[in-house]
Amino acid sequence: MIIPEPFSGGIFLTYKCTNECRHCMYACSPRWRSDWISLSDAEKILKILSASFKKRYPKNFSQIGVNLGLHFTGGEPFLNFNLLLNLVKMADEYEIPSIFVETNCFWCTDDEETEEKLRKLRDAGLKGILISANPFLVEHIPFEHIERAIKISKHVFGSVIVYQELFLNQMRAMGLKGILSFEKYLSVIGEKDPLGLYTGLSFPSILPMGRAPYRIGHIYRRYPASRFFNESCMEELTRDWHVHVDNYCNYISGYCAGVSLGDARDLEKICQDGVNLDEHPIIEILVSPRGIMKLFEYAVREYGYREKDDGYVSKCHLCLDIRRHIAEHTDEFSELKPRDFYRYL
Repeated sequence: MIIPEPFSGGIFLTYKCTNECRHCMYACSPRWRSDWISLSDAEKILKILSASFKKRYPKNFSQIGVNLGLHFTGGEPFLNFNLLLNLVKMADEYEIPSIFVETNCFWCTDDEETEEKLRKLRDAGLKGILISANPFLVEHIPFEHIERAIKISKHVFGSVIVYQELFLNQMRAMGLKGILSFEKYLSVIGEKDPLGLYTGLSFPSILPMGRAPYRIGHIYRRYPASRFFNESCMEELTRDWHVHVDNYCNYISGYCAGVSLGDARDLEKICQDGVNLDEHPIIEILVSPRGIMKLFEYAVREYGYREKDDGYVSKCHLCLDIRRHIAEHTDEFSELKPRDFYRYL
């Protein structure tokens, strides 16, 4: 399977997070081990990404965007500020464009400390910041932390991405102070459309993958597995934008958490030679025509998978549920990792 060189993406410092948000695509949680990407591994990966990105961006390109350049993420990268600072310096030395960081703002408890950390990152080469704002985050993080981060980041960087502006505006309209349960949020904001689905909580505001189908799937319309049988995952698994490399050096494409295309330290070889599908049978199934149906049939036949009585909210939900079942029964598939991703959904 041919893998194109990426032109935008993110590097996980860790899967460990201060929160266990109900919508998290990567099943991040405080329960993860405190495993951090090493500086030596990060340097190998940054060197490869630098060479790839330079083919697509003009020199000194600095505009930040969700699908532009490189972001540092997790988990929560500010849990290890010194590592984050060193990685920003390293990325800047390799002239990687549009470097920004993603955060849940747990650390933004004081104006002076918040500005000090942001200035250090800016001086190290950071071009901007992505601030998470959603009803799942404020179950754990006081809304004032988010507002403080936005205000000071605009002052320090000018370039600030709020993900999502829709939720930020809703919470401001509510006059939110402190934290708020998701159930309370729904009771205040949860308007439904004529089909009975909650407005503002559909794609692209919330991506129907990762932990979301398990923790908030009850608020979405659900379908039998057969609805998705004509689908393949070729497009997602061969995507060249907004890819991720986790702290274990797994190369992850298409938001397809729990599926490793290989070791990102060997990304040049992966892009040159492709992924050997004989060695990655789950990927081979998924990228074939009607791959979702074939994976379903394989899991039923080989591992006793049973279709969920209440159905699935998306293709990604069905694919993930099958992979989760397989991962619980065997560790023979090297592409199904990290294993703890399936454990912490």
